[in-house]
Amino acid sequence: MSEKNNIFPSNFLWGSASAAYQVEGAYNLDGKGPSVWDEFVKIPGKTFKGTNGEVAVDHYHRYKEDVALMKKLGLKAYRFSISWSRIFPKGKGEVNEEGLKFYENLVDELLKNEIEPVVTLYHWDLPLSLQEEYGGFESRKLIPDFVNYATLLFNTFKGKVHYWVSLNEQNIFTAHGYLMGTHPPGVTDQKRFYQVNHIANLVNASLIKTFHDLKMPGKIGPSFAYSPAYSLNADPKNELAQVNAEDFQSHLWLDVYAWGVYPRPVLKYLKENHLDFEITKEDEILLKEGRPDFLGINYYQTGTYAYNPLDGVGQGKFNTTGKKGTSSESGVPGLYKSVNNPYVEKTNWDWNIDPTGLTIGLRRLESRYRLPILITENGLGEYDKVEDGKVHDTYRIDYLEKHVKAIGEALNQGVDVLGYCTWSFTDLLSWLNGYQKRYGFVYVDQDENQNGSLDRLPKDSFYWYQEVISNNGGNVMEQNK
Repeated sequence: MSEKNNIFPSNFLWGSASAAYQVEGAYNLDGKGPSVWDEFVKIPGKTFKGTNGEVAVDHYHRYKEDVALMKKLGLKAYRFSISWSRIFPKGKGEVNEEGLKFYENLVDELLKNEIEPVVTLYHWDLPLSLQEEYGGFESRKLIPDFVNYATLLFNTFKGKVHYWVSLNEQNIFTAHGYLMGTHPPGVTDQKRFYQVNHIANLVNASLIKTFHDLKMPGKIGPSFAYSPAYSLNADPKNELAQVNAEDFQSHLWLDVYAWGVYPRPVLKYLKENHLDFEITKEDEILLKEGRPDFLGINYYQTGTYAYNPLDGVGQGKFNTTGKKGTSSESGVPGLYKSVNNPYVEKTNWDWNIDPTGLTIGLRRLESRYRLPILITENGLGEYDKVEDGKVHDTYRIDYLEKHVKAIGEALNQGVDVLGYCTWSFTDLLSWLNGYQKRYGFVYVDQDENQNGSLDRLPKDSFYWYQEVISNNGGNVMEQNK
């Protein structure tokens, strides 16, 4: 603990974020091809009330209005993703110039308003044609197609975009897509999951290597959903469960990103359980060549773990309804199980609220990897209501303020943090949770049945963040001393 009150660096990127499928809409306009999510949401029961991104919050047609609000807020950076199938409708082949022009216009609009574009190459919306042709991430054929797509964007935006995110939350889209079956392609197969994840690692390394080979100005790195693992208590069996959880839920990805190698205990476990995957000598070389310039970290919560015997709990229930207390314990028999942490509060979706965990996580990452960190997501999803023409989201202000303070403390302790992108700028489609779960600084008039004017309304948190940015975080650090 420290009495210091260091101001955030003068070039700190105070930002906010979104993803193409969650905000753009225009799912079949101007030559855009279908993505795996366009198809997946048609399956009954996969999303809350069957909601989809066909219109989303219509950012495609309202981007100038949204950027004007970003300018009013004072954003220094805006992180957004590019829809691959808007650029290449079939994932490869002929470029859809109209789709590319949309992103050129968006980048130019951001730069005109002195907002740094942070571009995510992939935020889960794989072109459907590539999934149908060769299984998407199940095939190494994806690697050259991905590099071709990324190279076009690198060349298009060279000198304009200086921060690039290669893959967003690889740990989430592989696990939900191939372990839990809750994201495309809806598979539940451990063996396929680990193979898919390895190919995704090869994709990520290839994108970063290509970026560096092209001598692109700027930085590139993956964005990882990091939930630091706690032990339930000092019982050595629970401490070992915590070590297992950190290896299998974090180091399995982060070690590959930073060092190009998998944790040896994980590889040994996978081999003994017939879950190992093919790694060639060429793979090993490529993974080491894909060292990022920074680690993107999406932080929402910590996890607490305890001993789980061989006949213990497996996959539990995941809360997508917003009814607090409906999730359940889950784990991997013989490794760990997640348990309730009595020291932290929870959201209505049973996510732990733990600002101190962000400082802890940043310290762990600094100690292990010594890479700059860009916080690419952090935010609170909750029910918001308009009252007398305003949205008084004091709970979101409290959440974000404590997390900003946690970042300041990490900076004071020597962690290199480049910036902070909240999730999200406007309300948006929250994947499985539909439109009832709101994250934005800007309220969008749309109910959980996708009815509404889509009009924008800044919330109280909008004006709070405006003040934080204008004071470069100093006001938060001062009042929280």
